[in-house]
Amino acid sequence: MKYRFSENFAADLESFPETIQTKFWKQLKFLLSDIRHPSLRAKKYDESDDIWQSRVDKNIRFYFLIESDTYILLNIKKHPK
Repeated sequence: MKYRFSENFAADLESFPETIQTKFWKQLKFLLSDIRHPSLRAKKYDESDDIWQSRVDKNIRFYFLIESDTYILLNIKKHPK
């Protein structure tokens, strides 16, 4: 699998501290090798728009689409709970 950022994803990611950015890159490696990796807890977030959600850590989530062999990273933000 491959990945690409949406238009605003890189800026959103850079708004987080370096520790979160490092965790994100680790989680992205897991996603690229196996979407079922336990630490990702990847799940369908919005069935109608085919948007998935995955964990960076307990408080941060990233959202993505799957198109063919590419993950399109849409957004990264604090979990609302």
